[in-house]
Amino acid sequence: MTSEMADSQRATLLHIQLVAECIGSCIRELSKRQASHDASKLVSPEAEIYAEWTPKLSASIYGSPEYHGMLAQMRPALKHHYANNRHHPEFWVGGIKEMNLCDLLEMICDWCAAASRHTTGDPRKSVEINQQRFGYSDDLRQILLNTVVFLQGSLTVPAFPKPEIPNAAS
Repeated sequence: MTSEMADSQRATLLHIQLVAECIGSCIRELSKRQASHDASKLVSPEAEIYAEWTPKLSASIYGSPEYHGMLAQMRPALKHHYANNRHHPEFWVGGIKEMNLCDLLEMICDWCAAASRHTTGDPRKSVEINQQRFGYSDDLRQILLNTVVFLQGSLTVPAFPKPEIPNAAS
């Protein structure tokens, strides 16, 4: 083996190790989030308000005027929830643009799970509605839709309608 080849292999092995460390950091962060997701809903002031409104929200259509009216009545709980959960764009002064990929991944998982609670829930529709609400790009919209497809394929219990494979033109 030449000296150049040995140097190249050492550099490649170091690169592999650094990538593994970065992925490990993401896994540790996502594991923490998995264990603590939405824990603030279990304590006051959120617990009481969510106990009353969760069944009502489930019967509504996401994004409808009725749905937004319910959210207005839940304002104290939502204000507390957003202030304590960084996976919501409302947590950030600058909105979704300040979020990192771990925040975004928890957010889309949350949207998928939340959509499963609505009789007409569809996380693809949530992605579309929330593009207007949060002002994210078409590129991010497509990445989120691609992630919905991935999540649908990874669930052992179907929680939302199986999406068609989206394409960049849609």
